[in-house]
Amino acid sequence: MLFGIPQEITAYLAELDAFIAREITPLEQADDNIRFFDHRREHARTDWDRGGLPRPEWEALLAVMRQRADAAGHYRFAIPAEYGGKDGSNLAMAVIRHHLAAKGLGLHNDLQNESSIVGNLVQVLMLRDFGTPEQQRAFIPPMLTGDMRWSFGLTEEAHGSDATHMDTRAVPEERDGVAGYRIDGEKVWITGVHVATHVMTFARTSGEDGKARGITCLIVPTDAPGFQVGDYLWTFNMPTDHPRLRYEGVWVPESAILGQLDQGLAVAQHFVHENRIRQAASSVGAAQYCIDEAVKYARERKPFGKPLAVNQAIQFPLVELATEAEMLRLLIYKTAAEMDTMSKPEVAIRLSDKVSMCNYRANRLVCQASDFAMQVHGGIGYSRHKPFEHIYRHHRRYRITEGSEEIQMRKVAGHLFGFVDG
Repeated sequence: MLFGIPQEITAYLAELDAFIAREITPLEQADDNIRFFDHRREHARTDWDRGGLPRPEWEALLAVMRQRADAAGHYRFAIPAEYGGKDGSNLAMAVIRHHLAAKGLGLHNDLQNESSIVGNLVQVLMLRDFGTPEQQRAFIPPMLTGDMRWSFGLTEEAHGSDATHMDTRAVPEERDGVAGYRIDGEKVWITGVHVATHVMTFARTSGEDGKARGITCLIVPTDAPGFQVGDYLWTFNMPTDHPRLRYEGVWVPESAILGQLDQGLAVAQHFVHENRIRQAASSVGAAQYCIDEAVKYARERKPFGKPLAVNQAIQFPLVELATEAEMLRLLIYKTAAEMDTMSKPEVAIRLSDKVSMCNYRANRLVCQASDFAMQVHGGIGYSRHKPFEHIYRHHRRYRITEGSEEIQMRKVAGHLFGFVDG
């Protein structure tokens, strides 16, 4: 089977490149905004005296970028036309994410903040598929304009990837004649709470520990009494926007339930395959950038009177990396294209293992590629005057978060040995 990218997608890449050159690069170069991307980037982005949070001026710049991208019709590409999007396919998003990441660091695409001119608007799609009409009307418009921000409150410190044993509880409680739920518990690594207006909070409402059924998703305002933000955890790649949360008698009405009662893990899993394939595409794109830069430098650098590129100790590792990147890119595109022919339940049954293959190998590859790019570049590669250390530190997280590579491998093994049906 010959596999080519549809012409409308390649044409759209050219449109994005023109938009970047016209609107985004000048903004990146203005008013010393380049400090957020050159060797000063970690310090420029991080407010060390405010718990390591992102500096307001950094987030303000990202907001301007999103506004420009939205005005140009790019930011909502992946969401339905009814919300101002372009009904972007999984294949198109994979190709776009790879293309943008392969350009290297820049205001056009810096995934440390999940920031891109083409947004990955997960929660809008969650509301479309699980929200009531009232929730859709109340939440989707301000989400798209940036006036409302949601965080995703699933992870707990004691249980990590195992959501079925979560300790957070929500019990029925009526207040002022209104039926609702009282929430008590703790969460950790809940990204973006410093600017969030709401947290999608997953809590056990019935059933036994270890059972998937009995967990419910509740939309909790961050100004609710009893909602407490703890310390922000400093990470390998700063700034941090990942705090601990505590819920002490937090109450929400029944109308705050997103999806069905006791079926909250269906909400949590709703976007997992789309998100993982897109993230894999970004990782391979970033890996390709590192490979390309290493090859370029090896041809230019001439220690002992000859280019580094003539040494097989340089050639062969880059050959291995380039081969892996090519194979993974094609597998990602093929899997994304197949996803476009299926419903979400079908994808979970027929393609979940392929998505996991793409994701864990791509995340591993970008770490290898950025590490070797440092090695080829020598001292300057190790410095912050090159972007390889930033790429490594950022993408290293994806070997742990959003399904660690061990979890992904277990998924593949389950399909390979017939231990799971989907």
